[in-house]
Order: sequence, then C-alpha cells, then structure tokens
Amino acid sequence: MRNIRYGNTFYDTRIVMKFYDRTLEIVKLRKIEEQSKSSAQFTIVSGRRRIGKTCLVKEAYKGLPLVYFFVARKAEPELCSTFIDALKETLDIPIPEGSVPNFASVFKYVMELAQKQHITIMIDEFQEFYNINSSIYSDMQNIWDQYKATASINLIVCGSANSLLNRIFRDAKEPLYGRHTDQMHIGVFPPSVLKEILNDYNPTYTSEDLLALYAFTGGVAKYVEMMMDKGNTTYQKMLDSIFMPDSYFLGEGTNMLIEEFGKEYSTYFSILSLIAQC
Repeated sequence: MRNIRYGNTFYDTRIVMKFYDRTLEIVKLRKIEEQSKSSAQFTIVSGRRRIGKTCLVKEAYKGLPLVYFFVARKAEPELCSTFIDALKETLDIPIPEGSVPNFASVFKYVMELAQKQHITIMIDEFQEFYNINSSIYSDMQNIWDQYKATASINLIVCGSANSLLNRIFRDAKEPLYGRHTDQMHIGVFPPSVLKEILNDYNPTYTSEDLLALYAFTGGVAKYVEMMMDKGNTTYQKMLDSIFMPDSYFLGEGTNMLIEEFGKEYSTYFSILSLIAQC
C-alpha cells in the first residue's frame, strides 16, 4: 500500500485493504466530501450493473454518516417512508410522521437541514424515478437551485441505465441538465487487477485460469466476487459454474437488456439472437 497524491494533498490508501482497485476513485470521492463542507456538491456515479458503484461509495465514506436511499420500484409514499427511516437512523433526528408526503418534500427537508449541518447522501438507481414519478426531477431542480448556495451537502446519485442517465443529465431539455458538479464513470477491472485477485485466491493459477476469469467475467466486480467466493478459481470450475442448471449467469444478458431498454428490450434481444445464429 502507498500514499496517493490528489492535487496538493496526500491520502493514505491503507484503508482500502482488500477492496481491489478503485484507489483513485476513493481519493476523488473523499476530496468531494471535503469540498461539500463549504459548497454544495452534486456528483453522478455511473457504470454498468454489478460494477461496484454502491460498494465504492460506501467504502470511500466508511466511518462517516452516509444517508443511503435506494430507489426501488414502489409507490412514492412507500418509498418516502423508507427514505425517512434512513434519515432518522443515520442522522438521529426526529421527523414527524406524515410531514413529508412525497419525495419533493423529503428532498426539500434534506436541503433545509443542510443549511444547519453537513449531510452526505447517496441516491442509488436514480434513474428509477422515471418509473415512479418523472416530475421528481423537476422538483429536485427547483429545490436544488433554491438551497444549494448555502447548503453543506454532498449529494451523490448512482445509476446503471446509461441511456436514462444521459437523458437526465446531458439532455439540455431535461430539468437536471448541468446541475451536477462532478461525475465518475466506474469501469471494469483491468487484467492486472484480475491477476492480483486470482493470485490471492489461487497462488498456483495458470495463464489459462487467468484468461478464463477475464473472458467469463469481463472484469465486472460482482461476477469476479461470485467466482472467487465460490472457489471457482480454475478454468474448469469457472466453466462448470456458468453452465450449471439455474446458474446466475444464464439470465444476466436478458436482465441487462430489460434494464437498459425497458419495454423495447425484445427488439434488441431478437437482433442479438439473429447475430448469434450466423
């Protein structure tokens, strides 16, 4: 382990431990946290499914009071109730029942609270608001613009549907266009990191094993983790795990298409099926 320099500051990376790679990303997130104490920060963390976005943010802010919101496909009142519970539990503050009936009210409450104290908040699967109430983005824009100048807040939004995230933040017609202050795209593990991981779990690995890990997982953090946790550290074990009945990997392609393209996924699935038959 070593110190990493970011700007004029050196950060000790020993806290990373067995959290492979992502050192520079963690340094950047910690720098953003410091900046947010004096000026409001709004950061987008993007990347494909299972790449490790949530784990990255939680690792970077380990030991700090991080309010975590997961945008599940629920009715808005039920979702808000979950958010309120997260605020109460993390910040240890009383919030009267029914005082925040919708997400706009929750977000306004958070921004008002950030006028008095520093808050770090993460909203996971941010694009899912489209399936719940798309007007939430307009509400957030109005509230953010109203309070950001005097708010001490580190707002992080994560998402895995790149097409929707691009629409939310990069389409000039959308309300949140240009509102973010920073962005991070989380990529796959490079072969050098896969080599380090495989060496930790199987010091006698062969070049065939390493190639298999790269080919089967594509360097996606969750897939690599699943392989290692189950002891699939050789080519044959990895191959067997992928093709066993009810394997997790068999349905992943379809799941990704559904998440990225929604109701139109069947068209793309048909195209890929035809290509596979060639």
